[in-house]
Amino acid sequence: MTPWLMAGLLFTPLAWAVLTLFPAFRLGRVLTRLGILAQFLVAAGLWMTVAQDGGFYYPLGGWKAPLGIELRVDGLAVTFVVLTAVVAGACGWHAGDYLSPETGRHRYFWPLFWFLWAGLNGVWLGADLFNLYVGLELISLCSVGLVALAGNVGALRAAIRYLLAALLGSLAYLLGVALIYGQFGSLSLAGIQALVASAESFPGAGVGLFIMILGLALKTALFPLHGWLPPAHGIAKSPVSALLSALVVKASFYIAARLWLALGEELGSFVLAQAVGVAGALAVILGSWLAFCQSRLKQVVAYSSVAQIGYLFLLFPLTFGVPDSVVQLAQQGIALQVISHALAKAAMFLAAGNLILSVGSNRVEALAGVSRFLPFSLFSFALAGVSLMGLPPSGGFTAKWLLLQASLASGQWWWLAVLLLGGLLSAAYVFRIYRASFVESRGQDQFYHPPRVLEAIPMMLALMSLCLGFVSEPVLAVMSLPFEEGG
Repeated sequence: MTPWLMAGLLFTPLAWAVLTLFPAFRLGRVLTRLGILAQFLVAAGLWMTVAQDGGFYYPLGGWKAPLGIELRVDGLAVTFVVLTAVVAGACGWHAGDYLSPETGRHRYFWPLFWFLWAGLNGVWLGADLFNLYVGLELISLCSVGLVALAGNVGALRAAIRYLLAALLGSLAYLLGVALIYGQFGSLSLAGIQALVASAESFPGAGVGLFIMILGLALKTALFPLHGWLPPAHGIAKSPVSALLSALVVKASFYIAARLWLALGEELGSFVLAQAVGVAGALAVILGSWLAFCQSRLKQVVAYSSVAQIGYLFLLFPLTFGVPDSVVQLAQQGIALQVISHALAKAAMFLAAGNLILSVGSNRVEALAGVSRFLPFSLFSFALAGVSLMGLPPSGGFTAKWLLLQASLASGQWWWLAVLLLGGLLSAAYVFRIYRASFVESRGQDQFYHPPRVLEAIPMMLALMSLCLGFVSEPVLAVMSLPFEEGG
């Protein structure tokens, strides 16, 4: 069963990318919805396999490393595979009704969407540094193409800026890989971890790790390297923005987290860990404030992404030089934060897209009076905001509670202020949107009513983000499952 699941997970997106390359938009939509159902079934099957038998390494074609390519199928990886199936599937379904079939360039959304999905699965399951790079590059190139699909001058400018930032981040990552390989003669992350544990000194390897994390921080848009993100996320079509914020920036962070947890204790330093944490704290505070100050709805949500990304990088100081129990708390908190943010931010971008489609404008003040016409989209936006604020019973609350405990247990009490202030600032920009929508507009209201399915999808994602707090224990149990040999 496992070979079929792995083949379905990796090669189905590539096959569907080819299938949807030539047909018109409507046929591509039908094919994509069939593919989404297939991917969800495959992801659910792999989740159940790992939950029952534990994690494992899977050699492609039966060739084990270092001659072949091995995939790391552990609890964390399969959790992200399922998350991708849910979020990408929802965004793809939403795009089928949101994008106009009459716009010729929109038919290219489908192959780019499927190539992006293939790259994401490749990153979640990658076990060596070079194949992680391949998956990351596929994701970046597809994301740039999706941003450019908006077709106007602003979108092209944002796509080029995104491309330059992505290429610079990739070059830094690749330079770090070269330094690591020159030191250890291996690209396998598990092999490098074993060599680091047995070596007495590793000159140059620490520099390689620093450069790799710097490049990945640029691709994740960590403050102050975030300048490319708001234009790209703000001007792209809403389903594209949802994909970028919920999944794409998580891929580079996922690699950075894997590197730090495997090599950070030996190759990192206290100064580096705290510096990354400070950058994350500044991202939370300044990103939230900039989100509050924006006059355009999607820019509010885009700068909110900058802020929420900052929480993720608290992983670095909370897992360096601390007991294993604290490391586990921090890992669980960050993992839940990633999942909660992916669901909530996808819901928020899709709901914002519905509101913009209804009022015909991206400006916040144009929302006046829309509360009486699109209550479900506004409610979805609010539920997603509950998770971003970290209020119970959302997944965001559980994640921040675990991070709070890790901060106290490690003696790093100063991160508590970041968690509390970030929640308050999140509430400020969410309530600002609500206030604008409940203001009665002057003159006669003329709003477009989008199809009901466009309102149902963000509601589903927002409810999942809200209810994540109730099911966090079984999710964390699967993520911490040990490896078993075989496949």
